[in-house]
Amino acid sequence: MLNEDSIEEVEALSSIYGDEWCVIDEAARIFCIKITDDIDYPKLKACLQIILPHDYPSAAPPVYQINAAWLRGPDRKTLSNSLEELYVENTGESILYLWVEKVREFLLEKSQSTDTVEQPEVRKMATEEEEVADDVEMPDYRNLKLNKENVHLFENHSSDEELPHIKLGETITERRSTFQPHLAPVVTPRQVRMVLDKLFENKKIASATHNIYAYRIYCEEKQSFLQDCEDDGETAAGGRLLHLLQILDVRNVLVVVSRWYGGILLGPDRFKHINNSARNILVQEGYTSSADEASKAGGKNKKSKSKKTK
Repeated sequence: MLNEDSIEEVEALSSIYGDEWCVIDEAARIFCIKITDDIDYPKLKACLQIILPHDYPSAAPPVYQINAAWLRGPDRKTLSNSLEELYVENTGESILYLWVEKVREFLLEKSQSTDTVEQPEVRKMATEEEEVADDVEMPDYRNLKLNKENVHLFENHSSDEELPHIKLGETITERRSTFQPHLAPVVTPRQVRMVLDKLFENKKIASATHNIYAYRIYCEEKQSFLQDCEDDGETAAGGRLLHLLQILDVRNVLVVVSRWYGGILLGPDRFKHINNSARNILVQEGYTSSADEASKAGGKNKKSKSKKTK
């Protein structure tokens, strides 16, 4: 249940934002708000998904995820940094209203920077999503719940952790779209962030239309998994990638698949190429025995053969 401060904040947000504010699961404290750059004439929009920990706002930040087809790479990192800075500046205080308005401010600046004309990449991605609307599912909020339960793991590790060695996989190209997988062994969420930051230092990867990722970390103490995924605008792709890691029963690994959109719609085939890219690099790095076994992995128990970091 929400504490008194959180109840008041949620009621205020519901009053302020009306239909834009959505209660996903009140018992699990999961909420969502749709944000646009302009209420009357929206050009850019984003969905901010939030989980409120039991000790929010006194001792813990909200767990959040931003979904937007146009938001990727450096833009996503800039916006995330802004939200985290706001939390640090207002530690112990209710932060959601400030976050929502910061996202709206970011959308407005982004919209104005393109001279009020939607970027070609935005139009392409929106068109492809509309084409396969019946093929995709709603986000799986179970992953967010798992994050919330283990949120302390993001903060309890030293800042001198070693950057895991990142492996590069073979590309798959079809109808001008290119897919390339990256893999790193990880044992803490901090290492996940370190790997992602390192990858985004590469201008080619940072400029990809989508950087979809998923990871699974086995927590020995709790005998459970810490896992999460990111669509980066390719709706439902992150959840499908995480599902692949689950059915292969791999652990302590992060897989990132970069996609460069070539201007020709692939429809549902794009999900196949994303997962095939991930499967190939998992086989390449010894996380599953063979491509044939990986293809038939449903429900079978596979042990990962994680390589040492360098």
